[in-house]
Amino acid sequence: MRLKTTTIFALMLLPMMALAQSQQYQQVNDIPYTESSDAYAQERCKLDVYYPTDQKDAPVVVWFHGGGIEGGEKHIDPQLKNCGLVVVAANYRLLPKAPIDDILDDAAAAVAWTYKNIAKYNGCKRKIFVAGHSAGGYLLDMIGLDKRWLAKYGVDADSLAALVPFSGQCITHYNIRKQQGIGPLQATIDQYAPLTYVRPDAPPIVIISGDRELELFGRYEEQAYFWRMLKLTGHKDVTLYEMQGYDHGAMPFPAYKILKDHIRRITTSQ
Repeated sequence: MRLKTTTIFALMLLPMMALAQSQQYQQVNDIPYTESSDAYAQERCKLDVYYPTDQKDAPVVVWFHGGGIEGGEKHIDPQLKNCGLVVVAANYRLLPKAPIDDILDDAAAAVAWTYKNIAKYNGCKRKIFVAGHSAGGYLLDMIGLDKRWLAKYGVDADSLAALVPFSGQCITHYNIRKQQGIGPLQATIDQYAPLTYVRPDAPPIVIISGDRELELFGRYEEQAYFWRMLKLTGHKDVTLYEMQGYDHGAMPFPAYKILKDHIRRITTSQ
């Protein structure tokens, strides 16, 4: 698909399905998704599930929050509610209390839990979309492209319906570089960079960025390069959007509609 630059000034919260408004929903909070004996993992590795009670095989969004891998809390945005989706919002351990390998393992464990349990909440494991903002976008890119993380839990990353990072870092995350004594403007690409794992056979990828003049540390340009490298490797379903007029923190507001549009596109074609 060709590069798209989209200007969006105001969006209505549209339902994904015509009958969504009449559906009933429930939410279950703080479900543990790890069997780790680590006390910090037991504290942080929990997720919330929001689901329709009268719909079967619904599309699923696994959502990872932002916060620089150093903060943030799981949440479900109102734009993902009442629109025919199952939403899984996961916490994960944070820097510097946990090493990045443990944090990536948490993200993979949350997705694996979803594969194994989502049918109980009326979701379809063939329709699992992994999305997240900022640090969350970075984490999902890592576990979706480097197949080792999910393989540990018996899940093939390529079985994901799509990866949808909102302003995810594509080089090595700046707070990982900070631990290495590297400043935020000195770019590195190593084993902790999604760009290292670009491949043509990855799931569909929908890359959404804030305005290039308002984003953090050249984040738009990182994502544009990520998009270009995926295209050059032969990836057949990757799209880049720029939310003009929206900075890093505000860009999720228009991006949720794009996420829902692509969920509809991909599930319709399955």
